[in-house]
Amino acid sequence: MEAVGQEPLTAAPGGAWCSGGVDARAALEVLAGALDGGGEARAGQMAMAEAVARAVRDGRPLVVRAGTGTGKTWAYLVGALLGGADAVVVATATKALQDQLSGKDLPAIAAAGVRPGMTWAVLKGRSNYLCRQAAAEADRDADQPALDVGTTAGRAVGREVARLLAWAETSPTGDRAELDFEPSPAAWTSVSVGADQCPGAKECPSGETCFAEDAHRRAREADVVVVNLHLLGAHVASGGHVLPEHDVLVLDEAHEAPEVMAGALGVSLTPGRVTAVARLASATGLSRHRDRLDQVLEPLVGTRLAAGATGDATVGETLTDLAEALRRERATLRALPADAAGKPRRDRATKALDSLAADVGTVLEAGDDDVTWVEQAGSQRALRVAPIDVGGELARVAWAATTPILTSATIPVGLGSQLGLGPATVELDVGSPFDYRRRALLYVPRLPDPRHPGHEAAAHAELKFLVTAAGGRTLALFTSWRAMRAAHGALAGRLPYRILAQDDLPKPALLDVFRSDETSCLFATMGFWQGVDVPGSACSLVVIDRLPFPRPDDPVAQARRERAGADAFAAVDLPHVATRLAQGAGRLIRSTTDRGVVAVLDCRLAESSYRPVILSALPPMRRTRDRADVTAFFAADE
Repeated sequence: MEAVGQEPLTAAPGGAWCSGGVDARAALEVLAGALDGGGEARAGQMAMAEAVARAVRDGRPLVVRAGTGTGKTWAYLVGALLGGADAVVVATATKALQDQLSGKDLPAIAAAGVRPGMTWAVLKGRSNYLCRQAAAEADRDADQPALDVGTTAGRAVGREVARLLAWAETSPTGDRAELDFEPSPAAWTSVSVGADQCPGAKECPSGETCFAEDAHRRAREADVVVVNLHLLGAHVASGGHVLPEHDVLVLDEAHEAPEVMAGALGVSLTPGRVTAVARLASATGLSRHRDRLDQVLEPLVGTRLAAGATGDATVGETLTDLAEALRRERATLRALPADAAGKPRRDRATKALDSLAADVGTVLEAGDDDVTWVEQAGSQRALRVAPIDVGGELARVAWAATTPILTSATIPVGLGSQLGLGPATVELDVGSPFDYRRRALLYVPRLPDPRHPGHEAAAHAELKFLVTAAGGRTLALFTSWRAMRAAHGALAGRLPYRILAQDDLPKPALLDVFRSDETSCLFATMGFWQGVDVPGSACSLVVIDRLPFPRPDDPVAQARRERAGADAFAAVDLPHVATRLAQGAGRLIRSTTDRGVVAVLDCRLAESSYRPVILSALPPMRRTRDRADVTAFFAADE
């Protein structure tokens, strides 16, 4: 990924935007000054904003690797707005980034006057909003049999529903995120519906006051709409009927998009889903098919069905019977008389039956471009289908009438083509403003290969040395729960520092303790490899137990390897491990004053033939294999 030649931005007469410089720089400097009490736009940020504006103006796809500290959010927002975008959709990977955009970045850009009168909205999936119609039915005790109020658990859910109904009377948005308590799944399900149940505002008595429809209305009127990657996936899966019209689509944390899109464009069938549809439709005849589905899936957990669902005669027969039963139940339901009070529930049940039948059909029709497997999903089994490649659908739906802007601190090799971008795509690396060579050290100790029986004990001894040298202040990231618990068991109570394990507290509470107790250590798994922001000395050492290769038995990765043939390792495994390792290492330097060590307890990073590919994805830290360098680095801590 190389830098490209840039022309600066300026305003054209009448408010249009074209090549020039002062205004984009001025806007970014106003933003920096408002945040920092005085500051200048960063060089990488300016380069990115200019590249985004040019991409919008030319309608040309852009992929930008923007290292930590670049300020990429302001860069792509300012660039898109000054480049002349009418409506921008930003799809993020995490709720935290959505909240940052809507609560901090967009208000700051509006205050800076980048676009006079600029408006923005956050749009979520329908099930995130309370459904006024479902709530009205719950208030009439229509859902009492489902809640089983005669039991202690049922009465508790009933009290939660009452609390939700009272909240809905005063809530301006009906957004679940605004609740001051966390409702149980049973309670929330009683007052909300997903897209697979909603018959649409025109068919619903509460359609004119629908919270979800209000959210969509605000999104249609906004200059910038913030969504998550899952909702973008639903938009693509629907053929382009979920998001409002837009001419620029930004994928932030774009490295997450391939897996999220594969899940969103796929299908998951569980016995529990059949139960839920049967309850909504009062279709007791579906219970036999639910039980049969559970029985046939049980011995296949962990199995990939090479020829799709029809490749297993029993699974194919079970699904065919279920599809026929769903058609019968739908016909029966539509034939039943329904008064005005009962029609909305009947319409939702009909939509749910149709949605489930469509997904069963998708599973039965899965072909060579899909992968089908059975997995354990919590307490139940799931039959899943996902596309091997997502680029075709993205190109057809998402990119057909929009300018794509993809950005992340870590951009895997070939990400653009994997997501359906063509050869005209511009790629840019704007680097990072952080001085990694002076403020960070990459340490790979001389340990046995991770596959060697003696590796774990040696790794625990090395980890003890590192934590001691750092004075605690350690975020240790592990590729498995087993490895995390083994390391915690080996070191907890043997060092004069508090050592937290991921399952000790909820994630926000864990991070609060880790930030506030400066010498504490936090041992965690993959959920903490990204999205963790702990600037300052509390996180001065990041330890990674081994290179995070994808699971060899992951069904989608297996199918992609088969398709790649002899290039499988380079095309599938190496980009995955390089991206994940860079995300983990990126937890260390979060501000210009941070300094510390990244230690990778896997000798393959220093000794394998493929190490250059992985190292190229990491920040440009000094490298060592000598303990003395680590000791000296921490001794010189400022």
